Amino acid sequence: MTTTSDATNTADALTSVASDIRAWATELGFSDAGITHPDTGIHGQHLQDWLAAGYQGEMEYMGHHGDKRYTPKSLVPGTARVISVRMDYMPTPDSPKEALTNRENAYVTRYALGRDYHKLIRKRLATLAKRIDDAVSGYDYRAFVDSAPVLERALAQRAGLGWIGKNNMLIHPKSGSFFFLGEIFTSAPLPLDAPFETDHCGSCSACLDLCPTDAFVGPHKLDARRCISYLTIELRGSIPEELRAPMGNRVFGCDDCQLVCPWQKFSKPTKEDDFHPRHGLDNTSLAELFMWTEEQFLKRTEGSAIRRTGYEGWLRNIAVGLGNAPSTIPVIEALRKRADHPSEMVREHVQWALRRHGIQ
Repeated sequence: MTTTSDATNTADALTSVASDIRAWATELGFSDAGITHPDTGIHGQHLQDWLAAGYQGEMEYMGHHGDKRYTPKSLVPGTARVISVRMDYMPTPDSPKEALTNRENAYVTRYALGRDYHKLIRKRLATLAKRIDDAVSGYDYRAFVDSAPVLERALAQRAGLGWIGKNNMLIHPKSGSFFFLGEIFTSAPLPLDAPFETDHCGSCSACLDLCPTDAFVGPHKLDARRCISYLTIELRGSIPEELRAPMGNRVFGCDDCQLVCPWQKFSKPTKEDDFHPRHGLDNTSLAELFMWTEEQFLKRTEGSAIRRTGYEGWLRNIAVGLGNAPSTIPVIEALRKRADHPSEMVREHVQWALRRHGIQ
């Protein structure tokens, strides 16, 4: 039977642990941490409206799981709090804007240049949960890193980690938006942090105006069907022809709506070696990548988020990049070597690219 003294000690212990969580998170390599109610507020309705408009395209999974995506208690019954964390991933030194201007080289979204972040962050979250459990035992903890239907940005905003910008990214006034998010759902009734209420976007609309494919319907409204990240990662079929030229040399993901944001001047370089570029993916020609065999693709993308697009999708994306590249000998030769590729989808994009260079 719990006595009043026991209850007081438990409450004191929870308050003490809550004040330690940020310090423990920092020791584990996280940039920040916050605690919030298991409630996504108006963001749940925003998700339903977005799905109703059909902006998710082929991402049918976004509509699965009923209310679990926006109601943490439905996903994990008994959840009393959500601990939200963020971890910087921008490599250093790095010049993403410069990489975008070199049209013979491939541009890979900065989060995918190194190893896949899921395992690293999940392991750190498990360690953080163990520390909390050691201090106040008897509660449940479950960690998520983009591995379940969770509205991560909504929870992070409500945990005080930043505001959701017009580009739908979580932005911190001292760290920009180049960071990963993760969560611990817990039954422990920890003291709450204040939500981040101030929107610092103001009248700025740079992210909306400079999107290469005009994917933004308006502030906070992204039509994923036009987004380069969707086209190069989620879409399994042919890329709509009218969107190919605006893609430029972006072969996996897109960072434009983040790079143009004025708050990115405060972005912090990552301290994690695993997030630094592997296999020269930050500075490799499209022609060279196009010549990778499937075996090379699988070997060089092992433990990488790039695996998600698959080898056929990888060649499709690079063919588009080559179609937008200067008409140099390496570019033309690379395309010609894949003109008879077994995949009809790859052949279609290669032929489109060759026509862009005046070759029928």
